[in-house]
Amino acid sequence: MNNHILNHLPYKSSFRFVDNISLLSENEVRGEYTLKQDSFFYEDHFAGNPVTPGVIITEIMAQIGLVVMGIFLMLKESDLNFDDDTDLYPLLTSTEVSFFKMVLPGQKVTVVSKKQYFRFGKLKCYVEMLDSEQEVVARGMFSGIIKHIELKK
Repeated sequence: MNNHILNHLPYKSSFRFVDNISLLSENEVRGEYTLKQDSFFYEDHFAGNPVTPGVIITEIMAQIGLVVMGIFLMLKESDLNFDDDTDLYPLLTSTEVSFFKMVLPGQKVTVVSKKQYFRFGKLKCYVEMLDSEQEVVARGMFSGIIKHIELKK
């Protein structure tokens, strides 16, 4: 239903951490991602006992909680539409994240983001990651901008 926005994400398969967007509005986004057991970062983090690195947890939260909402808001307020082939690039400007639980290979997580403000092209969101039992894995405040960049051809 809301997955049309995924076509606008600037990430390739090995670094796209969004499987599904189940809720998308001007004020909130909810999405899911299942961590692939063969992901490149598990090989050495930690050998024999793989755990999802905090930077990957942060990236999942940013992609779903900030980038998806930011692209949605940019497309909504501009003359672009969801079918246009646009070049929108997310630029994360700040994060403040607290971690509470580990995330293991194969685990499905849900990210819920609530907009704090969107003005002058800057978006700030309160983002939480939940595990399959709906327990908080991580939470924090994310800020960034989504730029429309004209590519030289």
